[in-house]
Amino acid sequence: MNKLILIGSGNMSIAYCKVLQSLNVDFTVVGNSESKCQDFKSKTGVHCISGGIENYLNNIDVKPSHAIVAVQVEALYKISALLVKQGILNILVEKPGGIDENEINSLSNIAKNTCSLYIAYNRRFYQSVLEAKRRIINDGGAISARFEFTEWSHIIEKLDKPEKLKKNWFLANSTHVIDLAFALIGKPTELSSYTSGNMDWHKPSIYSGAGVTETNCLFSYYANWESSGRWAIEINTPKRKLILSPLEILQEQEIGSITVQKVDIDYSIDEEFKPGVLEQVNAFIGEGQENLKSIDEQQNDLIFLLKINGKSE
Repeated sequence: MNKLILIGSGNMSIAYCKVLQSLNVDFTVVGNSESKCQDFKSKTGVHCISGGIENYLNNIDVKPSHAIVAVQVEALYKISALLVKQGILNILVEKPGGIDENEINSLSNIAKNTCSLYIAYNRRFYQSVLEAKRRIINDGGAISARFEFTEWSHIIEKLDKPEKLKKNWFLANSTHVIDLAFALIGKPTELSSYTSGNMDWHKPSIYSGAGVTETNCLFSYYANWESSGRWAIEINTPKRKLILSPLEILQEQEIGSITVQKVDIDYSIDEEFKPGVLEQVNAFIGEGQENLKSIDEQQNDLIFLLKINGKSE
């Protein structure tokens, strides 16, 4: 890696900046407005170049080998496509890679056979999740699972966010849970999905479904954005039930016991940095890209994501 550019000056970019500093990575931060760049510097101590990424790339002699795109969802596609066309060979883009399926499909097609482009689902790299993955493998695999991706509509509907983003909230946010569940138990090969409900800012709002994965794991899911709930994943192996609720903490229930106990693991990395980000960046700039989600995988997953969201047969 000869150089990395971090694009964006908001909270997610600040989280990446802290990680990159700790890893002693040679990086440059590029933002848009001078005021936001000044705010970024006041919070991190790191200079942020204003004027936008296109202007920056057009005025340097040597292109960086790596880029991290940490901007608003509605700008992910435009900036990522620009990076591909500018010849950046390794790109990590915040989830979901575009504001809708059209942008994700287009980005995948643009990047194909051109560069390595990954989608940043940082929850794949939580310490709780990495330990759950180890236990699933050691126990002989997952045999059943259930997960919930209820969103807190009473909060989301009041957010100062673009209408198009709210209408695509399932893809832009809920896929954190769905991606993580299927990363642990395998992709679905059979899926029955049901939806109902209609809110002013999002349709549908109630979800239920079940299926079988490529590893022969039976699963079910639900979400009710009009009621109470939370993000959660439960996975059964031949030896135990693993519980991620909240996702940052791993609990387990062993066979023959009704006791649910917290698994004793080292959570310090996820306490010092935004959870999952340090391990995710390590995978991106070092060895471990196989644990990242490629843009091709994201495009392929649209088949079942759209079905869960009631957008396809």
